[in-house]
Amino acid sequence: MTTMNNVTPGQDAKTGAGPRSAAPGRNFASRSVPRHLARGAIGFGLLIGSLALVPVVGPAVLLAAPLALIAFRGCPTCWMVGLAQTISRGRLERQCADGVCTLTDRRRQAL
Repeated sequence: MTTMNNVTPGQDAKTGAGPRSAAPGRNFASRSVPRHLARGAIGFGLLIGSLALVPVVGPAVLLAAPLALIAFRGCPTCWMVGLAQTISRGRLERQCADGVCTLTDRRRQAL
């Protein structure tokens, strides 16, 4: 038996919420791409540095690893999802018609 997830226009497929009520924890985007890349550089720097410096400084340097998770806003995968969201923000538009939702590129519509 196959079930289809019918989404009404302006409704989120997973939460059933409208477009203005974003579910908490689903938005990992930053305000700009350079700011997001800076967060990634800090996060990866802390993570790699804490692991690479263990032989030199000792296990106390591993206390820097949780700071990387704060910079990533979760994990490196969360950072990657946020990068995709930051890049696509304002470029992709969700359009729903007759229970079918699609993503369209705003730039192509303007041409």
